[in-house]
Amino acid sequence: MKIPFNKIYLTGNELKFIEEAFNKESVSGDGYFTSKVSSFLEEVFSIPKVLMTTSATHALDMAMMLINLGPKDEVIMPSFTFPSTANSVMLQGATPVFADILPTTLNINPDDLEKRITKNTKAIIPVHYGGVGCEMDRIINIANKYNLYIIEDAAQAVNSKYKDKFLGTWGHLACYSFHGTKNYISGEGGALVINSKDDKLIERAEIIRQKGTNRNKFLKGEVDKYTWVDIGSSYTPSDILMALLYGQLQHLDVIKERRGKIVHYYIDGLNRHLESGLIKGMTSLWEHQDSNHHLFYIILDNETIRDKVINKLRNVGIYAATHFEPLHSSSMGQGLGYKLGDLPITERVSKTLLRLPLYTNMTIEEADYVVHQLDEILKEI
Repeated sequence: MKIPFNKIYLTGNELKFIEEAFNKESVSGDGYFTSKVSSFLEEVFSIPKVLMTTSATHALDMAMMLINLGPKDEVIMPSFTFPSTANSVMLQGATPVFADILPTTLNINPDDLEKRITKNTKAIIPVHYGGVGCEMDRIINIANKYNLYIIEDAAQAVNSKYKDKFLGTWGHLACYSFHGTKNYISGEGGALVINSKDDKLIERAEIIRQKGTNRNKFLKGEVDKYTWVDIGSSYTPSDILMALLYGQLQHLDVIKERRGKIVHYYIDGLNRHLESGLIKGMTSLWEHQDSNHHLFYIILDNETIRDKVINKLRNVGIYAATHFEPLHSSSMGQGLGYKLGDLPITERVSKTLLRLPLYTNMTIEEADYVVHQLDEILKEI
């Protein structure tokens, strides 16, 4: 049996909506389906304003512009994240400050976060790893104490909750991703979440998103022509991609439930290894969490064992994968003055974490094959 790491899941509505977009001659940015998708997300997740973007990366870039980030400013984030999180800060001339993670959720450690606050700190970027929420109540208390912005990197966390509140709706701003590797896809695409009803903030976000122009006012008939009024870039996705995404969102909870069944099967099937301590990982759905089940990981004793398990799984047709290389120990991170040993939990996790295959239309038979083969491999360790 061959088990890929990921497979695209289609609901069956995507081609119909894409054809409808063509019939409406709605193919460029801010068309019919872009409006449908943003309205859907606003209503279901109770968000004041959602602006669809070309990627979560671009949503983060926009967020940094909206808080007027600049030189001498610092933004605290986990090192265990994708480079886009740090790039969004550095593109504005500011400095990313890396904090360690919790060994339980692999999310930013609020205590370590607070220790890294200086007079130059302007914002915090909590990253919700794998769709599991950061301790947002604690992070909000810290942000309020020091008067800091919170920009949630919820790229992996669409339709996840922490304490019954959707991730992406806790901070001042947030980003979502609809990349082809995520639970809900448009191929390439994302969203900027604005958790404010401030008309001036929303208007500026629309301007930044439309190449620094007041094109939205023109489209609404508020001006007879549009012009350059601020910085910005081209962040509006094609309406064809949004038609695809609208088809995906029709199965919002179906996708979450199907992935959840596989996660629970993995946990049950590997339970004796988890209880014995041979492996660590997602032994339960942690307290206060309602995950979208974006991924499933285990953590082994060391890098040598982890790599051996990956190779043995591939020999039996199962594609497993590592994940983030810590940003602080990369060449860019070293250029910022970081070195190995600075964030020990992050470094240990990155060398020992292994992600198992997980996709929406994965069958129990496929999951059972993964569990059986992994069980056989672990017996030899």
